[in-house]
Amino acid sequence: MKINIFWFRRDLRLEDNTALNKALAEGIPVLCVFIFDTSIIDELPQDDPRISFIYHTLSELNVQLLKYGSSLLILKGDPVILWKNLAESYSIKAVFVNKDYEPYSILRDLNVESILFQRSIPLNRFKDQVIFEEKEILKSDNSPYTLFTPYKNRWIKTLSGMTEILTVSPVNVRSDFFKKIYPFPSLETLGFRKSLKRVHPFDLTVIRTYDKYRDFPAMDKTTYLGPHLRFGTVSIRKIVKKGLEGNAVFLDELIWREFFMQILFNYPHVVIGNFRSKYDNVPWRNSESDFEKWSTGQTGYPIVDAGMRQLNETGYMHNRVRMVTAGFLCKHLLIDWRWGEACFASHLLDYELSSNNGNWQWAAGTGCDAAQYFRVFNPATQQQRFDRERVYIKRWIKEIDTRDYPSPMVDHDFARKRVIEAYKSGFLL
Repeated sequence: MKINIFWFRRDLRLEDNTALNKALAEGIPVLCVFIFDTSIIDELPQDDPRISFIYHTLSELNVQLLKYGSSLLILKGDPVILWKNLAESYSIKAVFVNKDYEPYSILRDLNVESILFQRSIPLNRFKDQVIFEEKEILKSDNSPYTLFTPYKNRWIKTLSGMTEILTVSPVNVRSDFFKKIYPFPSLETLGFRKSLKRVHPFDLTVIRTYDKYRDFPAMDKTTYLGPHLRFGTVSIRKIVKKGLEGNAVFLDELIWREFFMQILFNYPHVVIGNFRSKYDNVPWRNSESDFEKWSTGQTGYPIVDAGMRQLNETGYMHNRVRMVTAGFLCKHLLIDWRWGEACFASHLLDYELSSNNGNWQWAAGTGCDAAQYFRVFNPATQQQRFDRERVYIKRWIKEIDTRDYPSPMVDHDFARKRVIEAYKSGFLL
């Protein structure tokens, strides 16, 4: 029997799933596959909360597929080898995927496509996790934007002329899913353990007041959409429609996400290097003991320490506090932004390479549209503005008013002068 195969990746839902609907519209059975890619997961702890979230979501998808007399085929290993095996085991007409724009994913898909091509099986790719992908929002000379505001303006203008792309499609069931029930593996069988950290359900009710309350961590008025957008448990089209209807500032955050995605695609050197090469010679101090104090929330700056402790305990950190903690590491401690980026990557439930990289380079002043190197946020001022009553701080630092809490590890004025001189000296090397 000829079948199509749909490969779940960053699109863990049946509703409004572009490539899945395209596969189902072909008129032949569709087998749904998910692969735990060992080149990725082997670097993660067994109880990584993102794996637990993926597994829980796959379990829910499997239950939905059972209603159609089908199920999810879960595999683990090297995708190239696994697709070679699948091509030998099934009579595949075509494979359908939604595009991924990260460097590793692009290379992986090219390798899989090569294996399938040898067997005359096309790999059909579709845009799904963004409204506009890497080459759709360009300057008049067809070069990529590297500043956010003109990118945003073009993004909004382009969308206003083609709002039909925000149509949310239900599951296309004109053709059956592949009628076979595969055993659903346990988390332990796959080599993982359940994490105690959990991904919050997203909350769209806060969108209308997002601009008023988003900077105040104690109020907790954020959507918790990050992990759901990262793993595609919700359609970006649905969320952008909510943003258009509800709050321009919230919509800006969604556009920032796509801006950083197209930066990563068009300038892949940012994965390991500064977007602006003139910062390549900044003489980072890179003190391991200072980094340890920062990463464990022992700097003596309460707003920084509260953020790091929230991150370590829950896998989340409030957006305003992310900016403060990142800026403190790079500019108060003169530690390379890549150290902080790696720390966030290992802890954040909503970790996404493009956004994490882009925001860290913004904080360090090395990115495409970054805070200038001489802008050094004062953590004490940030605390006074956004957590004046120390509600957020007391929530995460139990010993805040005792002798057990450390004194500030560096003076702000001293640190500000030091980092400005360090950046200036880097320009001259």
